[in-house]
Amino acid sequence: METQAILKSLPKLSINERLKIAEFALQLVNEQQKFLTKEQQKHQLALAAITAIEDYANDGELNVFSDLDGEDFYDYPDED
Repeated sequence: METQAILKSLPKLSINERLKIAEFALQLVNEQQKFLTKEQQKHQLALAAITAIEDYANDGELNVFSDLDGEDFYDYPDED
């Protein structure tokens, strides 16, 4: 099946079917990453950097998680 045919068929699928396809595709990519050439690795890093630009665009800081400041991550049971 050609890429364009796959992309055209995606909107016709249910969200669960699309998520299964996305999960499977990501698993394939993760498995094949160790076989990438240096040039492919550089290209992948460049794409990741371009994607991350939006995270810095507003104020130049990654402070998304600062909303959690002061909150406990785990509530330990009392050991008394």
